[in-house]
Amino acid sequence: MGRVRKVLTGPLVIAVLVVAVGGAGFGLYWFQPWKLWQDETVQEALPGVAETSAPPAAAPSESPSPATGPRTLASGELISHEHATSGTVKLVRLADGSHVVRLENLNTSNGPDLRVWLTDAPVKQGTAGWHVFDDGKYVSLGKLKGNKGSQNYALPGDTDLSGFSSVSIWCDRFDVSFGAAELART
Repeated sequence: MGRVRKVLTGPLVIAVLVVAVGGAGFGLYWFQPWKLWQDETVQEALPGVAETSAPPAAAPSESPSPATGPRTLASGELISHEHATSGTVKLVRLADGSHVVRLENLNTSNGPDLRVWLTDAPVKQGTAGWHVFDDGKYVSLGKLKGNKGSQNYALPGDTDLSGFSSVSIWCDRFDVSFGAAELART
């Protein structure tokens, strides 16, 4: 019995246990598996859309001006890549001339380090489309605010929209697309 105790408390066994516990801790941090069961829903209104019941009254001598509100320039439906993903993506020009990418009715898995990317890559079905979005030109619009709902992502003012044709929900930690949408001009 004393011999077994001596072996189990020896420096080699303790070193192996320390490495195993450290490896398990690192694995939990890196993969964050609990996020698969944590949904974060975000419901944002489109910027610049007034929620009033009646338009403001115009003075009798003024002629009515054309409506100047948000305008959808391109849109597409999300397809699944690494994780089941659905929803609509819209590229919208706001009344002030700025642009946003709008995700509507998004439904995807949560995960570590998810980003929204505007890219020049073609959207491909299946595993062939998982890793193509970081091969060319892309603009990171920031962290994914929630894995469910409708949300807006402002584009930098100097972005030339002519070179971009798709949007990806990108996992920056594992360099893989959760889902993507090809943008068709409207």
